[in-house]
Amino acid sequence: MDRDEELMRGRVYGQDHDDPRQGPRPGRTYAELVGGPLDGLLLDITGWTADRTDTGVALQTELGQFGAGGRAMYDPRPVDPLARDPRPGVRRRFDWSGDTP
Repeated sequence: MDRDEELMRGRVYGQDHDDPRQGPRPGRTYAELVGGPLDGLLLDITGWTADRTDTGVALQTELGQFGAGGRAMYDPRPVDPLARDPRPGVRRRFDWSGDTP
């Protein structure tokens, strides 16, 4: 794993890279992003309804196939054994399904 990948692991999507508290925060609920350009990041899903957590997301990223302005698409795993991840608040996994402009 290179240094950039190492820095991204455990970070929350959308937090500033200079934020000293880049990891998960107590009392929040997260989904781990698996595969694709945002692999290893956590997505804050605190307050999302069951319908919302069962729907995919398109997240802005400069790291995907389409560069700046592109989006990486992630879909929740239909059956996810991640009921009790050891990391605080991590309760779901969203798998990468492709990039879009």
